[in-house]
Amino acid sequence: MKTTLAHQKHPKVLVIDIGGSNVKFAVFGSDVKRKFKSGPSLTPGRMVKEVLAATRDWQYDVISIGFPGPVHEGKPVGAPKHLGRGWAGFDYRGKFKKPVKLINDAAMQALGSYTGGRMLFIGLGTGFGSAFISQDILIPLELCNLPYTDGKSIEDFLCKESLKMIGKQKWQVLVHDVVEQFKASFITDYIVIGGGNAKHLVPPLPKGVKLGHNENALLGGYRLWNVKPGRHRKFINDAWVVA
Repeated sequence: MKTTLAHQKHPKVLVIDIGGSNVKFAVFGSDVKRKFKSGPSLTPGRMVKEVLAATRDWQYDVISIGFPGPVHEGKPVGAPKHLGRGWAGFDYRGKFKKPVKLINDAAMQALGSYTGGRMLFIGLGTGFGSAFISQDILIPLELCNLPYTDGKSIEDFLCKESLKMIGKQKWQVLVHDVVEQFKASFITDYIVIGGGNAKHLVPPLPKGVKLGHNENALLGGYRLWNVKPGRHRKFINDAWVVA
């Protein structure tokens, strides 16, 4: 009998993390990781072409994609600020010829960072990502658009470009200020800060705040397809729940 995805308890997952600077990817559980440059010229067609070319020697059954922008019902909404066009309406499953689940990139990292309770995830990368999980319900957020000061948004002050302009010390002061406001607003048990620029934060961090790890994106992508025994995880619209 031919083996299908339905008969595989734990399919091998290729996790693709699309960022504004790089596209990183790996098969969960493997030590081999690869990447290529991202940026304003990156289209979904080129992303697929480069990933397929770089993974010709890899074995995997399904794909998880972390997308740096709003996602609704598993599909990108509009064009990301830092990438090219064409992401909405693109046939990811058809082009990869594999089952694909697509989720906001911050939500994917949050999924891999979650250990219970009320957790807010903040992603400090080219832009600013965010997601909230409470009692196993994952809600992708777009806190990047909230106004901060001087008519500018939170992302304007905490993005990669701002870090370069104002320097690490001033940037970290702003990160701490935003984190304290979110702690009070979301009544968090803990906040996890991830993303490529989290490495620039110098201890001590505010109480209840910890740094994430890049590996959490891989774990989040894996968790989209694989579950712990006795627990059934599924999506309801854009929320991830344990039923």
